[in-house]
Amino acid sequence: MTSHITSGTISAAASGTWTLGDLSVNRLGFGTMRLPQYGEALVPDAVSRERDQAIRVLRRAIELGVNHIDTAAFYFSPLRSANELVNRALHPYSDDLVVVTKVGPGRDTSGQWLPHATPRQLRGQVEENLRQLGRDHMDVVNLRIVGTDSIAERFGALAELRDAGLIRHLGLSNIHEHQLAEAQAIAPVVCVQNMHGIGATPDQKRLLRVCGEQGIAFVPFYSIAGSGRTAGVTTTGQQGTLHAVARAHGASAAQIRLAWTLHQGPHVLAIPGTGDVDHLAQNVAAGSIRLSESELADLNSLSE
Repeated sequence: MTSHITSGTISAAASGTWTLGDLSVNRLGFGTMRLPQYGEALVPDAVSRERDQAIRVLRRAIELGVNHIDTAAFYFSPLRSANELVNRALHPYSDDLVVVTKVGPGRDTSGQWLPHATPRQLRGQVEENLRQLGRDHMDVVNLRIVGTDSIAERFGALAELRDAGLIRHLGLSNIHEHQLAEAQAIAPVVCVQNMHGIGATPDQKRLLRVCGEQGIAFVPFYSIAGSGRTAGVTTTGQQGTLHAVARAHGASAAQIRLAWTLHQGPHVLAIPGTGDVDHLAQNVAAGSIRLSESELADLNSLSE
């Protein structure tokens, strides 16, 4: 399906802007998780993507107005590292480009997951990101969490690196509401990255709302893939309603998912990823879609 919203001429600026601390970004950004490989991300036997193709995607994203890149040192395939690709494609970085990474998880050289980093190991992970990206400080570092236990010691370690000038702003990923309050008592939190999309649970919706009340950017992951997670979008019972709304806008179901995401509040950002230039243009163009109240009501009624 083709239309004006898939023409590749629409800028990420059409999505509006929000701030990460003192850094202004367009609300439609780019996530690099899918960039190092074809197919499913974060698996040991992934087929590595061609470097030139990945670099073209990154540079085209900037041409389309994307100024918020989300990455991580643990985004890699056997031959490709997301951070290395970002460095190769975009260094020297423009003044208005905000690069965000996350620490906490790690993978060994074979791609297997390691235990969550200790407070002491977090500094090494931050330094690894800086080295791979060719930077002397990170714009934003998110602490990614697994579980519900206290994050004070780990977040405190990142706050010390912020005070030392290695990190400009701090964020959180995959957290529970009480952990946000715990972190806020230690240092300002500029963004929260959590799973959220059409069919979100009450707890997921509440955290998005809490972030809005506190002026914190909410950056959902898997907003297109949903329960498909790293493997990508799956066919679900949502498709009938999604396709009906998509047809009305001359758009794809994925574009409607992104548009719905951005309609959840002015503080909500989107960071869809892809390794395809045409798909990138479609994702960026989704920031220009304006859904009606009745369409939003129909989409809000869907479950995952």
